[in-house]
Amino acid sequence: MTSSRLSGSATEHVDEKFYHAEDLRDPHDGTLHRGLKARQMSMIALGGTIGTGLIMSSGTALVRGGPLGLCLGFLFVGLICFLTLAALGEMTAYLPHKRGFAGYATRFVDPALGFALGWIYLIKYLIAPASNINAAGIVMQYWTLSVPIEVWAALYIALVVIMNLLGIQFFGELEFWMSGLKVVSLMGLILLGIIVDLGGNPRHDRIGFRYWRQPNGPMGSYLVHQVHNEQFAVFLGFWSTLTTALFAYIGSELVAVTAGEAQNPRKTIPRAIKSTFVRIFVFYIGCVFAISLIVPSTSTQLLVANSSHAGAAASPFVVGVTLVGIKGLNHVINAMILLFTISAANSDLYIASRTLYGLAIERKAPQIFAKVNKRGLPWVSLLVVSLFTCLTFLNASTSSATVFAYGVNLLSAFGAITWMTIAYSHIRFMQALKAQGVSRDSLPYKGPGQPLGSWFVLISTGIILLFKGFDTFLPFTPGLFITSYLPVPLFFIFWLGYKLRYRTRVIPSSKVDLITGKREIDEEEEQFILREKAREGKISRWQRLADVL
Repeated sequence: MTSSRLSGSATEHVDEKFYHAEDLRDPHDGTLHRGLKARQMSMIALGGTIGTGLIMSSGTALVRGGPLGLCLGFLFVGLICFLTLAALGEMTAYLPHKRGFAGYATRFVDPALGFALGWIYLIKYLIAPASNINAAGIVMQYWTLSVPIEVWAALYIALVVIMNLLGIQFFGELEFWMSGLKVVSLMGLILLGIIVDLGGNPRHDRIGFRYWRQPNGPMGSYLVHQVHNEQFAVFLGFWSTLTTALFAYIGSELVAVTAGEAQNPRKTIPRAIKSTFVRIFVFYIGCVFAISLIVPSTSTQLLVANSSHAGAAASPFVVGVTLVGIKGLNHVINAMILLFTISAANSDLYIASRTLYGLAIERKAPQIFAKVNKRGLPWVSLLVVSLFTCLTFLNASTSSATVFAYGVNLLSAFGAITWMTIAYSHIRFMQALKAQGVSRDSLPYKGPGQPLGSWFVLISTGIILLFKGFDTFLPFTPGLFITSYLPVPLFFIFWLGYKLRYRTRVIPSSKVDLITGKREIDEEEEQFILREKAREGKISRWQRLADVL
């Protein structure tokens, strides 16, 4: 393939044997605005999706897997997450279109796969805001049980919907500061855990690795009375942490969803992807390590999905400071966690609306969902997905801990399918580059560990997905079993239904369209660079310093 073709200077032609034109071209009128700045993209990537999975469900993983199992589980899934984002970063930096990563499955694999991924991802984010708002209600129950959890749910639903209705500029600025607060808070919690562990507490008790020894660790024994084998129970304890860790990391792909509204995406997206390495190995691993030091896995105060009473501590950090007698700090930490849950719900609602918009512009959802207002807000999509936040009210008839467990099961399964499809799309992208004579060195961003990393993601995530619901059989629990595996048949129904209806086929590597839409993005990038050069002569030293920070 010649460089002129790669640059998009040749006449674009959509091969109608494999694609429809709307599968590849972004709309020019009535579309999303590129209103997210580089600093907003970087901070949102760093802290935007840190939420209940890390701060709350880590208590469940600690009880079941023990302190060492907790750390190993998060480390292993963290590696999978980083390789997934590296693969996604390569595709997104090359072609930062406005239809999300389902568009890459459509372009590089098969329109039917893009349809299935888009709808699976949409369903995931129709559920996710309700799950996080339910978590916010659990946080409030730590303070008071006199106010029904439904009242808190209604309040927070209204809050996150209003925040999203204010447009991408407001969303970007708000999430920049909320993500910044989350990053600072998480750093503070990690530092607090280490100080408490080293004896910096009212009891002057140097804990060290006490909770890594029996009877609290190093590994947990999960379902030992059901399997009647201590070693197997230890393995099951570790395996259960993988599902919890998967739930904690999902949503990291937010950076690709924002590509359609990012300024100069070829520069900002690789920078944001690289920052995820810091987030995973400093924030996530550092956080669970600090928890493992100051909280015993045998504590009855921990929130354990599907079994805790109302009013249980929402986060292991709250338990940790309570155990060493630090008064008042538990309420400060609980307030931090409330910020985490609301910010996560806000990001989830944003992703849901943009995913539905992306499906609509590909004509894989009704066209009314492609409508945007003059500020580039897909308001119809946003209002429709906002209705699903009412799923939060399921906790009126079922305990909030059980509803939280259902959310963990569903979202981790949807997330696993998403990561597997991203990995496979990237494998096909690599094969298309090779078949068409394009060097990987010409890509705007080259992810570490690729392309072998995508194969590792595909296989390991598939194994986790297959066995993630093992505990629903010991004993058999219909609600937990259904929520653990329902996303799998849903995915195949969407995929096969679209394939049979439209007679699509897997696109040969030599026929994959690597060109359509690229020229417009190249031109946008050139115009942005020219505007930035003109701006550089007008900004002060203080403004430059602020941009760097």
